[in-house]
Amino acid sequence: MPVNLSVFEDFNTIKGINIGTANAGIKQTMRPDIVVFELEESATTAGIFTENAFCAAPVKICKKHLAAANTRYLVINTGNANAGTGEGGHEDAMAICQTIATEKGVSIEQVLPFSTGVIGERLPMDKILPTLPKALANPQDNIWFEASRGIMTTDTQPKGISTQFEIDGQTISISGISKGAGMIKPNMATMLGFIATDAPVEKVILQKLCSELGDKSFNRISIDGDTSTNDSCMLMASGTADIAVIDDEASPQYRTLKAELEKVFMYLAHAIVRDGEGATKFVAIDVSHCENAKEALRIAYTVAHSPLVKTALFASDANWGRILAAVGRSGVRDMIVENINIYLDDVCIVENGARAVSYTEEAGSKVMAQSELTIRIDMGRGNANETVWTTDLSHEYVSINADYRS
Repeated sequence: MPVNLSVFEDFNTIKGINIGTANAGIKQTMRPDIVVFELEESATTAGIFTENAFCAAPVKICKKHLAAANTRYLVINTGNANAGTGEGGHEDAMAICQTIATEKGVSIEQVLPFSTGVIGERLPMDKILPTLPKALANPQDNIWFEASRGIMTTDTQPKGISTQFEIDGQTISISGISKGAGMIKPNMATMLGFIATDAPVEKVILQKLCSELGDKSFNRISIDGDTSTNDSCMLMASGTADIAVIDDEASPQYRTLKAELEKVFMYLAHAIVRDGEGATKFVAIDVSHCENAKEALRIAYTVAHSPLVKTALFASDANWGRILAAVGRSGVRDMIVENINIYLDDVCIVENGARAVSYTEEAGSKVMAQSELTIRIDMGRGNANETVWTTDLSHEYVSINADYRS
């Protein structure tokens, strides 16, 4: 069961962005597995993508099409990642784009494809191509919840959030959905994210927002330390709200929009961790007083990826030596262990590099038994602070991934 994550259903519509869904029976027939976003001509689109060298054909095409034309359609299939499929996989993804382009009278470069699911298998084109017209037949602006269900794979529940606020006296809306539960690690963390606002935003500015906010959210989560082949996060701005185009990052309008978007990015990223495969705990790893952000993240990721730390979290075992050892092997140069303090929430477990005098096993175990906790690591060597979010590692995680293709 997800860790303190509720299903969100009451989305605000984003004028200028419609959604169509259908089921092609790629891997299941209980919910949609094809989702199409249809954007107004005035819309701008930005994206960030996986850094995996074996990135899937849809990722390569998305990057190329995003740079070449004004995006009008995004099409997502689940159940098959179309990764590790060579030239044939590229042809399949292009055929999907061409089908939509022909159906809707746009150029092929105005269509962005996305796939998620099993790696190394060709797409069942005999199922997908006949289903695309069904998804395109009746797009609506109020089926974000249905879309959140349509992009799921091993997720136990859909993930989404929506909010409204004001800029220059006008109501601005943001809605977003994400999927992901396993193969989650920064660069990017298997996940997809689709976030939209009706604010008019210049494309360069929108890309800046997507990159910066994605780096602080989706690139700060880890479930199992595996970077996927298909990760993508898209930010869309329909431009239908009655305010001036946001084209200056120094403007108060930009700052307001960025602050509200940050909340949505963070919620959707955290939702992925909370629904991590087999997860029973949501864990923040907060590393402070480092020489620079790179150093802080290196320490945080080492702890987050440690199987020994993660299994101790699952067992609610206050085996703090595992955390200490992970910090020590993080590769930080010239580490002065006598300066380091480590906490479980507010319980000090390591003080000046050794077991804290005040620490008791009872206090540590009480924190470790919580469904949410923070591991705080104070390095005592600078002013840089960073936080990443992770889960424990349970028996169920092994079972889910052992049975994934069956």
